[in-house]
Amino acid sequence: MPPAKDTELWDVRFFRRHKDDDPTQSCPGFSFLTAIDARAAQKLRKILRGVAEAPPPSWSGGGTWEAMHDDMAGYYEARTELGEWLYRLFCLLERGEEGLSNPSIIVIDGLKKKKRTRIRPQDYGRVRQLGEEYKKRRPRSVF
Repeated sequence: MPPAKDTELWDVRFFRRHKDDDPTQSCPGFSFLTAIDARAAQKLRKILRGVAEAPPPSWSGGGTWEAMHDDMAGYYEARTELGEWLYRLFCLLERGEEGLSNPSIIVIDGLKKKKRTRIRPQDYGRVRQLGEEYKKRRPRSVF
């Protein structure tokens, strides 16, 4: 018998830094979305909505949502482009964590880069550092 389709409701939440780590309690992923071109932000929000509604285990988005590998294993990337720019949101998937009422896509941070360039290792390192900061808190620090 094939497995049942995942019918749980998924939320899209944003990592909020804890006051002990950042007194301003910044939200890197949300700040990224509000700072980039509005058309790119709209595309990324649409991807996140689509993934949440699919939900993630069933999503088939033609390269707009990808599992990451190597040093970024465990992260997922929402991806879009606009003109000469590529936009990335780095996310984690969570189920059953304290502070989350539903399974959730957690937006950790975002990056913008020109086409045909690479993301620098230190930028990936920053995303991983924020991800570790997020994972060490219970209940999870999100909005």
